[in-house]
Amino acid sequence: MAIDSPAVPDTGPAPAPSPSDSPAPVRMSARAKLILMVLCAAQFIVALDFSILNVALPALGADLGMGQTDLQWAVTAFALPSGGFLLLFGRIGDLYGRRKLFLAGLALFALSSVLATFAWNPAAFLAGRALQGLGAAVIVPTGMSLLTTTFAEGPERERALGISGTLMSLGFTVGMVLGGGMTDTLGWRSTMGLLAVAAVLILALAPGLLPESRTPDRPRLDLPGAVTVTGGLLALIYALSTAGERGFGDADVLVTLVLGIALLVAFVIVESRTEQPLVSLPMLRRRTVAWGNVGGLVTISMMTTVVFVLTLYLQEVLELSSFETGLVFGVQGVASAVAGSYAPKVIGRFGAHRTLVGGLLGQGLFGAALLGAGSASWSVWPATAALSLASMFHLCAIVAYGVTVTSGVRNEEQGLATGLVTSTQQVGITIGIPLLGVLATTGDSLLSGVRLVLGVDAAIVVVAALLIGAGLRRRSDSA
Repeated sequence: MAIDSPAVPDTGPAPAPSPSDSPAPVRMSARAKLILMVLCAAQFIVALDFSILNVALPALGADLGMGQTDLQWAVTAFALPSGGFLLLFGRIGDLYGRRKLFLAGLALFALSSVLATFAWNPAAFLAGRALQGLGAAVIVPTGMSLLTTTFAEGPERERALGISGTLMSLGFTVGMVLGGGMTDTLGWRSTMGLLAVAAVLILALAPGLLPESRTPDRPRLDLPGAVTVTGGLLALIYALSTAGERGFGDADVLVTLVLGIALLVAFVIVESRTEQPLVSLPMLRRRTVAWGNVGGLVTISMMTTVVFVLTLYLQEVLELSSFETGLVFGVQGVASAVAGSYAPKVIGRFGAHRTLVGGLLGQGLFGAALLGAGSASWSVWPATAALSLASMFHLCAIVAYGVTVTSGVRNEEQGLATGLVTSTQQVGITIGIPLLGVLATTGDSLLSGVRLVLGVDAAIVVVAALLIGAGLRRRSDSA
């Protein structure tokens, strides 16, 4: 018998309450705060791992004898398993215990970070990175599902997701700033060592705090579904990760792209015919799940692209140093932290649906403001302001999409729902730069190329906001 939850009627966004009806401030117990700290710290180090190594790649390559072409595998080796296995491990956590799987993922992440720290050749380093990615694929969905099952739906969960989303965004930004400083002073190995130490500290605190949770019954794991969706995501992420360097016309990229799409189509067919599916297709047809994940994919992929092209702009056009560029993104990180602290209040006031649409519109409009970036040195100030404001709306959209997707989902399926959320995050981080970043070099100059990317980026975000707003306003639910 399938464990799908019955369709939950979705009546669209609730009407905005009057100021007098605003929810009372959420007060957490000391234990709840410690649980939240542990879960958010785990999400933070995974986000940190995505970016902390980027600026260290030249030093790493020189030390281990890796050529320029091989260096992309330092990133891809992590991205493949971290994105490809998310749904599988999210579901395994649902069935066999999220806490024990979360702890196992932390242990694997810590050990693999030690291997990457002391790697003696490229093969050892890439093995460490791949195992880090596998550990991340366990930590992220189980950690998120522990969060959503520990904190009740409503203001309490919204606040928890707000803090988690803020730290995820900060982790990516802090990694960019921290990676450069640590590489210059302590060497590239210190970046991997920091992750190992952080994982060990979290692992020491987690067992005594986290509750166990799983489904009440224990149905069979959908093995055909697991194989097709994992293989499809692996092929898709590999194709999109390598397309940025080789182009979409490369035979290897085309073959893996087609293979990934074919496997995902096969996955949908398998899920429609099995009694105990890995993913509930009725859940995917719910407009909150479908449109919420579209919003998450757009906001993350497009902001990742903005950060990438602005790094080129700041260093190549304005000729800022790595340290000065890091300060610009540090301001962005502070703005994101401020937005994260207010996002739950905004959601409580306007609802998750309106906050998601508004966050996307703000991100797109302030992203469009970056089109005014020029080549004069003073241009760094308006660019920093526009980036920071776009990031504040982006953070609100991240929190709102997590709330939108997980609201109304039974506790025993929270691993699946959060697996979808985190899969969207990983794919979003992966696809933005390959899809749009290549346009930065197609113009007459780098500045014109950057403006082209920013214009296309902003247009995609605004159009997506309008479509999502229309989709979430529909009163009927097809689930």
